[in-house]
Amino acid sequence: MQEIETIEAHTAGEPLRIITAGFPQPRGETMLQRRACARRHLDHLRRLLVLEPRGHADMYGALLTPPATADGDVGVLFMHNEGFSTMCGHGIIALTKVGLERGLFEADPGRVQIDTPAGRVVARAELDDGCVGRVSFVNVPSFVDRELSVEIDGVGAVPVTVAYGGAYYAYVDAPTMGLDLDAANVGTVIEQGMAVKRAVASACELRHPSGEDDLGFLYGTIFVGPRLGAHSRNVCVFAEGEVDRSPTGTGVSGRAAILHARGEPLHDWVTIESILGTSFDVRVAGVTDLGGRAAVRPEVRGRAFVTGEARFWLDPSDPIDDGFLLR
Repeated sequence: MQEIETIEAHTAGEPLRIITAGFPQPRGETMLQRRACARRHLDHLRRLLVLEPRGHADMYGALLTPPATADGDVGVLFMHNEGFSTMCGHGIIALTKVGLERGLFEADPGRVQIDTPAGRVVARAELDDGCVGRVSFVNVPSFVDRELSVEIDGVGAVPVTVAYGGAYYAYVDAPTMGLDLDAANVGTVIEQGMAVKRAVASACELRHPSGEDDLGFLYGTIFVGPRLGAHSRNVCVFAEGEVDRSPTGTGVSGRAAILHARGEPLHDWVTIESILGTSFDVRVAGVTDLGGRAAVRPEVRGRAFVTGEARFWLDPSDPIDDGFLLR
């Protein structure tokens, strides 16, 4: 009987299942190599934890690894309903809280150096009597990749901005597609988000300035809309039709790059809402150059909460041995 232990948490409503025991460590000197190893050899365990009957279509997970750099505090691989991602902002916030409070790794709360497949992320925890409150993190360099227009059935030509914030997203102004970004409309949002993702992925080849082929793929679609009381609303449809309950940490990082490129000052925090009305704050912590491309270093801030602990078993006689996905 195989057993895997986890700590359950959420950030702005988006779940994170943090693996604490029972999951083999993927091999590799870099986090991208470990991600590739996990995809080849450990995908059945990702499916077991993320998909039904132990998870659900919108579950998200995290596997801690030793750091991949000499000065790193911890490494992390994130997983979802389609595979292993390159970065995850809500996951960084939850991992920092849980990791510090539960002693999963040792680090200075004011500078937690986390190695991800997308690169180094530095988090900072606000402490109150030993408990972690808000967490902020400075993300990997983020940038605008291109502007294009794609044809969507039933809608017509849709303007799209492709930007990178630890993963590539296709950003679309929701009003151009007549979309209402409320939770009651989530089915239509998923359908249109996947249509945009497929159209953009077919229309352009993405190459990260680092030259790493494993970073050059379109992760999802982010619909942007107005919202009273906040700068705007982000609704992210990613992987295989998964909907982020949070504003998406990598997504608001890409938004920061877009707004900075359009001349909007982001030296002070701005608030971006999710489909639930929960929020992240984001600002530009600095500007940089990435392979000759102008980029920003976004800083994202939010809160995570622990919801429980779990022990999952795999009975070798179970015919549904590695999960399934229903939509």
